[in-house]
Amino acid sequence: MEAILTIVGFLGAGKTTLLKHIIDDFSAKGWQPFIVLNDYENAYMDAQRFTKQVEDKTIKALSGSCICCSGIMELREVVNRIPEREKGITLIEANGTSDASTLVEFLGVGLHERFLPPVQIAVVDVKNWQKRGEHNTLEAIQIQVSSLIVLTHLDTVSETRQSKVIKALKALNPYAEISTMKAIDVTLLPKLLPATHTADAFDHLKAHWASCAVDLPHLPDTACIYTICEALPKTILRVKGCTKIGDETHYTYFERKPDGELVIRPFNGIPITGKKLLTIGKGSAPEALDKAIKIGLA
Repeated sequence: MEAILTIVGFLGAGKTTLLKHIIDDFSAKGWQPFIVLNDYENAYMDAQRFTKQVEDKTIKALSGSCICCSGIMELREVVNRIPEREKGITLIEANGTSDASTLVEFLGVGLHERFLPPVQIAVVDVKNWQKRGEHNTLEAIQIQVSSLIVLTHLDTVSETRQSKVIKALKALNPYAEISTMKAIDVTLLPKLLPATHTADAFDHLKAHWASCAVDLPHLPDTACIYTICEALPKTILRVKGCTKIGDETHYTYFERKPDGELVIRPFNGIPITGKKLLTIGKGSAPEALDKAIKIGLA
């Protein structure tokens, strides 16, 4: 039977980094992963980041809906259409606002018998854990119904902070295993059992944030990226973009995380949806994005 591993975690916690890590490890050990990615805006851009690791036909991007509620039917249909493989494993990266409790409850209903019950892995950014203000409840629920908790951003915090966060995680879910990315043995992941711990009640509609995408022009230099991100409303939690910079022939990808950290790196290939600026969070509107672009270009 084929295992299904769903990766959950707050925006910027490190879900994609974990997914890329375990894809390489699974592939090296002869497994055949199938990847499903979910995001409010343009999950296709994220999907292209994996094309050097797996074939295009083994990646499915789901955009424009949340897979724990309005998109659950589409997700279930995608999983049921995944072809059988020898040593196959399905890896799902949920968007950062997913209600992990609802996702694990409804995803397993109606799946083909060849699939094992879905198991959730929660990614925790130790540096920013429970510093999300009004979103702390959502982050905590993602922990309560996960079988494995993976700690990230450990190199940026003290041992005291690490101990404090681990103690809080164990209080929320005493049954989950806690690990780091480097310590994960992927051969044991398909053997994880679904969490039996229940989550607190939560109105998930409160986590349905606004999202938006607009065309992004060719930028003269990377300084424009910093200016654009700075000009966007502070209520926007996540910024992503892809365009060309200066005289460079390749495309450049950038993202601003909820804590304000800006990451810029070369993009893999040509974005199939064109050059875009994408945002998630309150204040995400075409007018706000266009205004920020104009400021950046000025």
